[in-house]
Amino acid sequence: MTRAPRPPRASDPYGVGPVRSLIAPVASVVGLLVVAFFTLSLLSGQLPLVGAPGGGPASSGGAVPGVTRTAAPSNVVVVEPEAAFPGSIVYAKAGNIWIQSGKDVRQLTTSGTDSMPSWSPDGTQVYFVRTVSEIGTWPSQGKPSHYLMTVPSVMVVNADGSKSPTRVINGKIRKGSLEWFVWLRQPVSSPNGNTLALVSDAPDPTKSDVILQMYDLAKKKSTIPDVSEIAPLGHQDPAWKPDGLTLLYVRNARDGPKGAAAIYRYDLKTKKGTPLTGPGYLEPNYSPDGRYITATKSGTFGSDIVIMDASRGRELLRVTNDGASWAPVWSPKGDAIAFLHIEGQIVDLRMAVLGGNAPDWTVTDTKALTEVSGLDGASRPDWFIPASELPVPTPAPTPVATPSPSGSSSAPAQ
Repeated sequence: MTRAPRPPRASDPYGVGPVRSLIAPVASVVGLLVVAFFTLSLLSGQLPLVGAPGGGPASSGGAVPGVTRTAAPSNVVVVEPEAAFPGSIVYAKAGNIWIQSGKDVRQLTTSGTDSMPSWSPDGTQVYFVRTVSEIGTWPSQGKPSHYLMTVPSVMVVNADGSKSPTRVINGKIRKGSLEWFVWLRQPVSSPNGNTLALVSDAPDPTKSDVILQMYDLAKKKSTIPDVSEIAPLGHQDPAWKPDGLTLLYVRNARDGPKGAAAIYRYDLKTKKGTPLTGPGYLEPNYSPDGRYITATKSGTFGSDIVIMDASRGRELLRVTNDGASWAPVWSPKGDAIAFLHIEGQIVDLRMAVLGGNAPDWTVTDTKALTEVSGLDGASRPDWFIPASELPVPTPAPTPVATPSPSGSSSAPAQ
């Protein structure tokens, strides 16, 4: 991909207008950030419809007409009594990171500005994004002006809460006396733990959209894969294959007023990105064996969870049909998929139990893991199970030599 540099918009880099004093217009800047998120989400088809009972016109979420559901307080997650599953799922609520292990749930962070958590490969740490409000300086009409900016950082914290979170990547940038920020979103660790994949407009937001990047944790340096984008929509939703040799991501696009996001596959050996699906798919996640993908399929009446063939992107199973489900993550055991679901205005965690053998699964049950908890709908959950609790992989059959009529051994039978 060759992207022509764009000249810095020195007069107003993000369209928020100058602030002539340190008393910044908080409402307008917060509004800008909210609009930016919802614009990206709507263009990519990421947000399910809300407002109708159950989350959307096609939803069967079980809402009772005339009954208003109220989300639990910000410091409470309501766990369903029958929420049994192996391992632990990490998610965000009210700007904090939470870990749920079956019926037990605990709050991991307390800043009120945290989102987008994901596990380290060994399950001992959690990566996430934390934002902090600061005063920035950028030129407007040839003179430095002050702005209220929300600066993101990629953080890491021990999953047992034994240490305070530490910063991995700082989103603040400096150019002489000027200070601004870059977007940092959706950090996910490679299977070997050496690299974070994320989407960002670093190092210079005046010349880049929010696109796929790789951050080397040892060298503390980012590289930008040479993959195509449709400016200014960029990329989202990086997801590693278990062998670490392939990275899925979503290339955002539009079809008139509608989002037309598609899943792409980046080969770390060939350094090439190729389309895996047509428009309408996002938020991919590999099965533990790397042969299948679960993803969000967006449509006119909302979004649902599907399973696809990882080699060709062919849809194999519709996991949900309610138009109000998104952000799937596969169980490391391969027998279930957890996802976010909205009913009314309240987001909760659900789990679809898979029966049968791949690729001929059926959904045998769908369980609520939380209830009226108001989880962060823009933060995808992530699932970890210790290796000691995972099933032993079935070994491939050993070829057996077939005797020939003359008594000598022929080639092994296949």
